[in-house]
Amino acid sequence: MNKWFFLFWCTTLALNAQETDPAQQKALRESKDLTWEANKELEENQFVSAEAQYRRAISKSGENVAAPYNLGNALYNKESYSEAFGRFKQAGGKARDKAGKHRAFHNMGNVFMKNKEYEKAVEAYKEALRNDPADEETRYNLALAKEMLKKQQNEQQNEDDQNEQDQKDQKEQNQDQQNQDDQNKQQQNQDQQQDQGDQGDQGDQEKEENKEGDGDEKEEQQKQPQQKGEGEEQQAPRPNQLSPQQIQNLLEAMQNEERKVQEKLDAQKVKGIPTKSKKDW
Repeated sequence: MNKWFFLFWCTTLALNAQETDPAQQKALRESKDLTWEANKELEENQFVSAEAQYRRAISKSGENVAAPYNLGNALYNKESYSEAFGRFKQAGGKARDKAGKHRAFHNMGNVFMKNKEYEKAVEAYKEALRNDPADEETRYNLALAKEMLKKQQNEQQNEDDQNEQDQKDQKEQNQDQQNQDDQNKQQQNQDQQQDQGDQGDQGDQEKEENKEGDGDEKEEQQKQPQQKGEGEEQQAPRPNQLSPQQIQNLLEAMQNEERKVQEKLDAQKVKGIPTKSKKDW
């Protein structure tokens, strides 16, 4: 929770007025007036004009701690946390009393809580308690910041452990994949060597078969001329020897002559047989 502080710290300002010259006193009074106007406009939800007045008040006098502090609260409520933190820090650096420093560091802790910077929030709340140990709200915020820091650290540790485990699993997976790739490559090489060996054996076998085939063909070619010569020698007619066709013709002629002779003989036998005549009764 923010600690709003719209009133000037009269005691501090009075002391500051005693320590400064008339020009600085005048600048401080003008800065104070601008701050009051800004507070009023902010209460009326006129943030833009209020912001402008706060900035004018800050530029008028560096001794006005209320202007940066109140502007920081206005920016915090607009969720402009980074700029709000800068104004709280500015107010804490200018504050000369513990109450002003306490309020500034308390709200700086609130900004760290919004940004989930819990370790920095713990340190800011501790600094606020050093200036006002009796503030229960700051003490409660400190306890909450410590609890959130512990939870954050545990989550971070779990995340680190998970990342480490994931990296280990990924490394093992990559190693397994590499081993599998090596095995596949080795098996592929063996298969290629086996295929080359089989192709070599098949080539040798084909060469041997071709060699044997060429030998058989050559031997057959060597035999064929000899057989052909023998056939031609058997078929070629010798001098003074009838050819098969002539012999066939001669046999047919002889058979024809023999048949004619037989027919003549048969005709004579028929003619020489006496015939019986019938008696004339």
